[in-house]
Amino acid sequence: MQASRARSVALVGALAFAVLAAAAPGPLPSVAAGRVEAHLRVLAADRLAGRAAGSAGHDEAALYVAGRFRAFGLTPAVGDGYLQPVPLREARLQRGSATLTVRVGGERRRLAWGEDFLMRGDPARRAVEVSAPLVFAGFGVSAPELGHDDYAGLEVAGKAVLVLSGAPARFPSNPRAYYSSSDTKRHAARSRGAVALVTVASRTDDGRVPWERRVRHAGRPAMDWLDPGNGAPHAAGTLQAEARVSHRGAAELLAGSGRTLDELLARGSAGRAGGFALPAVLQLRARSQHRDLTSPNVLGVLPGSDPRLRSEHVVVTAHLDAHGTGVAVNGDRIYNGAYDNALGVAILLEVARTLAEAAERPRRSLLFAAVTAEEKGLLGAEYLAHHPPVPLASLVANVNLDMPLFLFPVDEVVAYGAEHSTLGEAAAGAFAAAGFALVPDPMPDEVIFVRSDQYPFVERGIPALYPVPGNRARDPAVDGEAVVRQFLATHYHMPSDDLALPVDWESVARFTRGVALLVRDVADAAEAPAWKEGDFFAERFARR
Repeated sequence: MQASRARSVALVGALAFAVLAAAAPGPLPSVAAGRVEAHLRVLAADRLAGRAAGSAGHDEAALYVAGRFRAFGLTPAVGDGYLQPVPLREARLQRGSATLTVRVGGERRRLAWGEDFLMRGDPARRAVEVSAPLVFAGFGVSAPELGHDDYAGLEVAGKAVLVLSGAPARFPSNPRAYYSSSDTKRHAARSRGAVALVTVASRTDDGRVPWERRVRHAGRPAMDWLDPGNGAPHAAGTLQAEARVSHRGAAELLAGSGRTLDELLARGSAGRAGGFALPAVLQLRARSQHRDLTSPNVLGVLPGSDPRLRSEHVVVTAHLDAHGTGVAVNGDRIYNGAYDNALGVAILLEVARTLAEAAERPRRSLLFAAVTAEEKGLLGAEYLAHHPPVPLASLVANVNLDMPLFLFPVDEVVAYGAEHSTLGEAAAGAFAAAGFALVPDPMPDEVIFVRSDQYPFVERGIPALYPVPGNRARDPAVDGEAVVRQFLATHYHMPSDDLALPVDWESVARFTRGVALLVRDVADAAEAPAWKEGDFFAERFARR
């Protein structure tokens, strides 16, 4: 963003905040970075062994958060307690059971696990066995409104579908985020009768998450939440099998077709729609071991002060879980998740304390939620969005905190989702008051808006915002973007995301204050947040 434009955004935000502040109940209690740091040191400690959903370490972390909610005077949201048990099913792939074989004519090739393909456990089935003709379906995206339909004229019923990850680069950022979602692709394939879905990384995604990193984490079990009514996974009845293939594995699937992987990747890069049948028959087999367990969301309510508005709730979320223990890297097996997302929970706690101790409580009620199993597919947030402790219709907004990076003194904030609803105006004012410029998404290719806990609320028609520190440092000599990308390449979802990493605590304090102002302003506004007219996500999910 050009400097003049950034100043204009900050000025508009400051004016918006001034209008809101005119009716505000007064200053908030001061935010203390020391309190945030104290929470972080508890939640990211080795003792909690990475807080994996369903683990003893996660349970201990949940009790700590519940204790803080109680100390702040938040009302228990689940009966007389703060813990909402989320029923989960863990599916661990039985060692050596996964096979992928491709047959072309009379020739049969068995692909190599780890080098050519990967599979995960299946929470819906203990055993998977699929044999089906193979079809290539581009990105697996059907978006007629954007002039793109990979399934047009393609018969996929009873077949295995090979797709590229991601979505066409020419799509605007929001549709690209939606159509890149694995859930969206599963639905597109399932609704057309496909029995298996095989994904190969596009050139963009292969650069973002190299195959070697996927192999390193391949032993982690899959997980899904269970429907309380029948104990079945909420996604039961989906495709019978899924796999991911490396570029080498994809080349094996294309053998004998006269097509090359480079051709398919080039089609993807050019955004060309459509697909074609391949001469291969694919056979997938795997067995999963199931374990049913529970892991809690931690929920506390700060009741609103306005008799008319207190029945409405602003939900503030941050995921409590990390990756537990796993493959050792440099002798370290604990994936502490300090930035991702112990710090997000620590900030949520300080926001809750600040607003609970304010001279006047916000007019609407606030539902604070430290949710579980985000790293397993946004499961805790999804369960909460489907089974809230208050009426679903009373949830008017979500503000989500996930992996806020303060590796250097930060000068700006990115508010993912700001363009979709009137939450954007509130965010501009709140963060301007905290000393930040609000800037657009610096990494649209990462399609971040569908990848964190705000998205399950969006899918339920609830306007949501996901604010994070931006890439610009206060010191012009610091290349913030390079520092962030180095974190993503080196520490993200790795044991080294721990308490040894640097934290600029002054930036943390200002950001926490900005979040508290944002939440208060949304809770105090005369009207609940509204989707923008004609917004992409509003068209799909907004309540009618």
